[in-house]
Amino acid sequence: MRSPPVVVGAAYLAGAIPFSNLMARRARGVDLRSVGTGTVSGTSLYEVAGFVPLAVAGICDVAKGAVGPALAGRDRPGLAAVAAAAGVVGHNWSPFLRGAGGRGISPALGALAVRNWPGTAVLLGGMTAGRLAHHTGLGSLVADVAVVPLLARTRRRAGALVGAGVLAPMVVKRLLGNRRPERVSPSTYAARLVFDRDTWGNMSSS
Repeated sequence: MRSPPVVVGAAYLAGAIPFSNLMARRARGVDLRSVGTGTVSGTSLYEVAGFVPLAVAGICDVAKGAVGPALAGRDRPGLAAVAAAAGVVGHNWSPFLRGAGGRGISPALGALAVRNWPGTAVLLGGMTAGRLAHHTGLGSLVADVAVVPLLARTRRRAGALVGAGVLAPMVVKRLLGNRRPERVSPSTYAARLVFDRDTWGNMSSS
């Protein structure tokens, strides 16, 4: 059960389960890809269905991120990092959503919570502060930038590896989103990176 292919495969499959979208469909009959910013995320679920569905899906999304690192164990930090990344990749590009997905924050929280809790605290703090300021994407980006240096300092190489593992697919997803922008330009992708909105590149410039 702890062979690398099994660990990484289990992490990916667990991460790919789109709990937020499943909950949105069950509670309101809505596909999160078709509303708001187009992201399959807790923020979108809250806007559509409210707090209780968000809480249920949020717990599941966080827990699924912990599967890979927990299976990898303490003695294989490199495998734990790959498994953490696989869980976030599954969440961000779920085969159950035809390659769409969320931004990876929730499974990243779970992956880091296994043995790198300072990273979980930073990501959660950035997301919470951003939401209070009505700029969740920006708050999350600040936390993303801080998480690897923090883990390198507090958990050394093992922490930095896991931090980088969850960070890479999160940043790529911010840039690519679930929708291709109508106008492809550096400024479009810069705005996506900072504000984390699929619809940014499709907005009128007027």
